[in-house]
Amino acid sequence: MLKLLGSNKVLSFRNLLSKSVIQKTKNYSRSSIQSYKILTNSRLGSIERSQVLVRDNVFPKSNLICKSLNFRNIYSEKNSSKMSTTEFVRLPKSVLPVNYALELEPDFKNFTFNGQVVIDVKVNSETNTVLLNSAELSFKEAVFETSNGTKMTSSSVKLDDQNELGTITFPQALPLGTGRLHISYTGILNDKLKGFYRSKYVHPSGEERYAATTQFEAADARRALPCWDEPALKATFDVTIIAEENKTVLSNMPLLDANRVEGSQNLKRFRFDRTPIMSTYLLAFVVGEYDYIEDKDRNGVLIRVYTPLGKQELGRFALEIACKCLPFYADFFGIKFNLPKLDMIAVTHLSFGAMENWGLVTYRETALLVDPKNSSLMSKQTVAIVVGHELAHQWFGNIVTMEWWTHLWLNEGFASWIEYLCVDHCLPELDIWTHFVNSDYCRALELDSLKNSHPIEVPVGPPSEVDEIFDAISYSKGATAIRMLHSYIGDDAFRTGLHNYLEKFKYRNAVTEDLWEALTEASKKPVNELMQLWTSQTGYPYINISHLVNSNGETVLKLSQERFFSNGAKPAEQENFLWKVPITIVTKSSYPNIHKEIVLENRTDEVNLGVLASDEWIKLNKNTIGIYRSNYSPELLLKLSNVIREQTLHPTDRLGLQSDVFALSQAGLLSAADVLKFLEGYSTEENVTVWRDLISNLMSLSHTLLNTDFQPQFQAFVVKLLKPISKKLGWDPIPGESGLQGMCRATVLRTLGINGDRETIEEAKRRLEAHFNGKLVPADLRSAVYSSALYDSQEALLDRLIDLHNRSDLQEEKMRIATSLGSVRSETLIKKVLNFALSPSVRSQDSVTVICAVCSNTSTKLSSDLTWQFVKENWNTIYERYSSGFLITRLCKTVTENFATHKDYQDVDAFFKAHPVPAAQRSIQQGLESIQVNQAWLERDEQKLKNFLSA
Repeated sequence: MLKLLGSNKVLSFRNLLSKSVIQKTKNYSRSSIQSYKILTNSRLGSIERSQVLVRDNVFPKSNLICKSLNFRNIYSEKNSSKMSTTEFVRLPKSVLPVNYALELEPDFKNFTFNGQVVIDVKVNSETNTVLLNSAELSFKEAVFETSNGTKMTSSSVKLDDQNELGTITFPQALPLGTGRLHISYTGILNDKLKGFYRSKYVHPSGEERYAATTQFEAADARRALPCWDEPALKATFDVTIIAEENKTVLSNMPLLDANRVEGSQNLKRFRFDRTPIMSTYLLAFVVGEYDYIEDKDRNGVLIRVYTPLGKQELGRFALEIACKCLPFYADFFGIKFNLPKLDMIAVTHLSFGAMENWGLVTYRETALLVDPKNSSLMSKQTVAIVVGHELAHQWFGNIVTMEWWTHLWLNEGFASWIEYLCVDHCLPELDIWTHFVNSDYCRALELDSLKNSHPIEVPVGPPSEVDEIFDAISYSKGATAIRMLHSYIGDDAFRTGLHNYLEKFKYRNAVTEDLWEALTEASKKPVNELMQLWTSQTGYPYINISHLVNSNGETVLKLSQERFFSNGAKPAEQENFLWKVPITIVTKSSYPNIHKEIVLENRTDEVNLGVLASDEWIKLNKNTIGIYRSNYSPELLLKLSNVIREQTLHPTDRLGLQSDVFALSQAGLLSAADVLKFLEGYSTEENVTVWRDLISNLMSLSHTLLNTDFQPQFQAFVVKLLKPISKKLGWDPIPGESGLQGMCRATVLRTLGINGDRETIEEAKRRLEAHFNGKLVPADLRSAVYSSALYDSQEALLDRLIDLHNRSDLQEEKMRIATSLGSVRSETLIKKVLNFALSPSVRSQDSVTVICAVCSNTSTKLSSDLTWQFVKENWNTIYERYSSGFLITRLCKTVTENFATHKDYQDVDAFFKAHPVPAAQRSIQQGLESIQVNQAWLERDEQKLKNFLSA
């Protein structure tokens, strides 16, 4: 699953784990008990310790861990007003599913559906009850059929709405062995973007109609059918959908037949082939009106892209990418794609960017459709990455699935890494690994520098906790850790170990350590020892780097590691973890080859580099692969600043250097004025991704400086820095330029416009007027033109752009316009855009993005202040829409994290204490911590920055 982008409760494990608990573990392995002894005497934090205890099976997967750790009290519930009175327990193994024969009939008038499911089960122990998951379903009848055909009707069915459980009780014990559970029921075709839900779309005739689609991850299959809705309780599925004969009806597997329903004039029973053994969250079905295009990959797999009616050609680019991706993954994993077909469908409403349902992948329109005339290169890049991500899951996640949501990071982190490997294969011209450093590496390190971060692998109790770990740690830090591991053991060993892992656990479930074991065996390197520290410990180190020349004329690097906090806090002993850090060292004479590589295992170390010339520069972390910040001595940093001007280093290295100095400045380890001086060397930069990350950092500082009287001088600094590349690229394409140069032009011009550069603003207005009159601005430039023209616009221009948004039938263009509207600067227009964000003109899944675009405006403090006021005033509407899911977590963090005063901190803190959001508790704490970081940065560096900018 792809995202489009809480507080830790403290436990005393020494007190919690009594001798009686240890006695209960006596049947577990010696290594598990040893893990317990080591952990209770280590400096790992409480959450990290619980992580490893669960991972090493110190506790069985049963009530013991739930009762001992009391998940109910440790973790936030989905709804704090409905706290469970019992601890979370996973479903019992007394009765387990083997196959589901499911039949559903959606009713688009009443927004309900009728369901019947016959579940082949295996009764493993004597019981007269069946406990399974059910949410918002009403049971009509439940009957158990024994292997000899005897039927027994249930004596009672109790539905626990709070815990989403159904308990079916029978008058006598179920016989051991095989049987069948027959359940007839009804459900709600909801509008909450989860379970089996309705999705409104506009037919080419202009009529509003509804489709039905699914989103089951993490635990919403239970809203479509009574089931064992846990990833480890796999089964096969036979799906039948009753729908109008003119509808497109899809499921995971190919259609077997579509026969008319007896007594009906227009209904057919669409029956699909049986799925492989899989988890419930991968089941999917869609009913609606779609066109499609198709092709076969070189292995003969039929691939179709389904689009809204009349837009099938917009799926051409995604189809071409998929036809390259599937064979790439089949070769990389050494395992063929094992379904006869792959469907990819653009649905109107989807909470996530895309979902990897096996054989039927659902996407937002913006993540799948490309218009050759109106789509930017950035959009094509996004589509390629998203397709690469979801298709990677067809192996890693679908064939082998995590045992429980604790191991979710491995699914998402792995797919978030290999998607880039695949896109680099398909579209090498995109320089995609530099994009990875910008979009994943830096994003992960930014979030993980907060005290309110969490380990990559987090112990999860009820599935309601999963939403909060669908974040940059699970996805981006997970991907970064996999990238570092791939580099550490090498591609050949990585492929071999991965193939062996997938073969061993095919159609089964696995935990993180199963992969480490396979990679250790393939590489003969201590993978588990290395990676356990990176997945179980929160945060990452910064490396202090200095040097001396010894009596033999040899250069000796002195290295030390310490945990990095963005607030500059000195880590307490119990949180100052040690990592095993793979470090690569390059020098002027060795570059681009590595001069030396080590694994830094201790707090300090020295590395002899041999005799180096006096003009040699030294840089750590080639290609920005290792998970750490590099804090160079002033002498070493000065030499690197000269190299930046010369463009000698690879873009990933140039990007990583400026990212490090910004982060170190924020933490008080480097003066912000010195950072700006260092950045002057980037005036010759030409790489779009380096500029993107650099601009993002500059805008973050700009937000903080809105609380001063010299922010306009800072904007002038930004304009001066970007002017050379702007003059070089101009407004129009240069003959023979690459697509990346075009992307760079758009990025630079947009930044100049929103920072008040009059030349850019006036040209943008001229081009926008021509655009309205039919001389279309190239797609790559539209965001720059829209945003720049709105910088000091009147309401009339805003209204024209809103009208353009409403008339567009390409969702990419709608979002391009909607997010650009955030550039307005007057109170009246800001309020108008915010109201527009929650209006019917904007899809509910996109409203949060538009609101966030407004509060991200760095040209006036009004934007963030009015956005926060708007969120508070409209909280009931917002919370009703997004009370659970990642959209609410994103909103809570984004609209608060750029404040920089104690008054703002108190306001945000008070509001969320009065309006708790359990699903976003960690994100709220991260936002509050970011305010404190910004405040400290400002107090520490305000005068130095003012002096520098005034000089």
